[in-house]
Amino acid sequence: MAMIKVVVVLMLCLAGQAFGQLDYGQALTKSLLFFEAQRSGKLPADQKVTWRGDSALRDGSEGGVDLAGGYYDAGDNVKFGFPYAFAVTSLAWSVVEFSAQLQAKGELQNALAAVKWGTDYLLKAHAGPQLLYVEVGDGNSDHQCWQRPEDMTTPRTTFKIDESNHGSDVAAETAAALAAASIAFKSSDAGYSATLLDHSKQEIPRC
Repeated sequence: MAMIKVVVVLMLCLAGQAFGQLDYGQALTKSLLFFEAQRSGKLPADQKVTWRGDSALRDGSEGGVDLAGGYYDAGDNVKFGFPYAFAVTSLAWSVVEFSAQLQAKGELQNALAAVKWGTDYLLKAHAGPQLLYVEVGDGNSDHQCWQRPEDMTTPRTTFKIDESNHGSDVAAETAAALAAASIAFKSSDAGYSATLLDHSKQEIPRC
């Protein structure tokens, strides 16, 4: 849930910028850096949080699907689909609503990069019609073993929803995240925006 709290902080920072109350620039920058610190998978060359390394590169392999990437859920090394999708939705809407403020602080591209790191994973997780992977890792064993993700020894179990295993809440929030992100990228990357919108409309198991 810490990812959600950071999104709330980010939105408050942007609201402060919008109404000229205080200079929240430093808090805004650090809020976005938090997402970089939570990155899973193969990290890019322009990664600013340099004390983090590649991790969980084989996520999804037990099910024959590539689920590397995305974000860990704050203080643990699990990727929980529901809070993950809500965080991406909120982050994307922050870009839509406060793009001018983000641009003024030189953070718009960083915010878009944070959204894209999240949605690239969601596109992988939506592996086919009526199929959505909604968790990687085991919460029980992970919460009993505090390890940095680069050294993980806990199971990387995958969980999915499909026509036999329902999950309307996480399916709807994932669709919302993809749709919101499609709006955020509409002016800067029309092709990627269209891909996100297409996936948000595709058949995702809902009930």
